[in-house]
Amino acid sequence: MKNLLTFLVAMLISAGLFAQQGIKSKYFEMRIYTASEGKMPDLIARFQNHTLKILKKNGIENVAYFISEENPDKTLTFIIGYPDAASRDVLWNKFANSAEWQTVFKASEANGPLVQKVDQVFMVWANNLNDHKKPKKSGIFQLRTYHCFPGKIENIQTRFRDHTRDLFEKQGLKNYPYWITVEKDGGQPKLVYLLGHDSKEAFNAAFDRFRLDPEWVKARDASEAPGKIVEKVDAVFYKALPFSPMK
Repeated sequence: MKNLLTFLVAMLISAGLFAQQGIKSKYFEMRIYTASEGKMPDLIARFQNHTLKILKKNGIENVAYFISEENPDKTLTFIIGYPDAASRDVLWNKFANSAEWQTVFKASEANGPLVQKVDQVFMVWANNLNDHKKPKKSGIFQLRTYHCFPGKIENIQTRFRDHTRDLFEKQGLKNYPYWITVEKDGGQPKLVYLLGHDSKEAFNAAFDRFRLDPEWVKARDASEAPGKIVEKVDAVFYKALPFSPMK
């Protein structure tokens, strides 16, 4: 009984903290659209004028919308949310098959497809890493994906919980949501998160300070005493689109 009460209290606290960040979903999908040549303005316009509204009407939460800082005419990345994993296909199919979306889709692609490729990543909240308040608006974001050595996904989450997030904030970096991926093949999840700052220059300067911070070096070395944790990190800079709920 005591364990059940502890679990329920933890769930309630977590729900309140997530709501504090303005995100209600528990299951997420990141979609990366590679735009057809010259079609990015039309793709952005379709999202702004139609897609976000139709997604919301069909029970899908709009979380974040970004364009690549390096290739703004090439890729559009967005994150949407669902109440749970079981509802994903139901709600997505409801959206995709709705008469309103079908009308918009056909009209917008009268002169050719807007998207040539779609990549997907499914995610859930990372353990105990989203208890920070919703940060103020950022001018630049970096999406960071950590590929860990086998059996080390819990270790990386522990290090972020106990050290890394606070040391980011110490240098002026802004913590946005943290997720772990849901791998279709049942493989080890990856850690995915967003950091923000006012500009790319300010971000890079702050991250350099973080990497050289003796407090970080000490925490990293202690956590890796039994062995290395991170095999590879993918890092991509993004800018939020004007209509993105996350900024």
